[in-house]
Amino acid sequence: MFEKRPFDDFASKLGKAVPDSLRTAQQDVGKTVRAGLSGAMQRLDLVSREEFEVQSAVLARTREKLERMETRVRLLEEKLGITPPSTQAPGE
Repeated sequence: MFEKRPFDDFASKLGKAVPDSLRTAQQDVGKTVRAGLSGAMQRLDLVSREEFEVQSAVLARTREKLERMETRVRLLEEKLGITPPSTQAPGE
């Protein structure tokens, strides 16, 4: 779903920022940060770019279909002499 490399890079940079006196904890800090970021990203309900593009295409086709259907309904209403209800919401 997402690339781990940016998180690994971030965790590595964060680990390198630790002073030399704490180098022994560097690996633990890196693992903890990496695990935390990975878990946070999993909870974010993200979609891949490919999924987004597919859904965008589906939406575009649906909009086109809706516009064609609205046109057909309007023409049928005109043909039958029906006045369509106002599309304005109450109170506007």
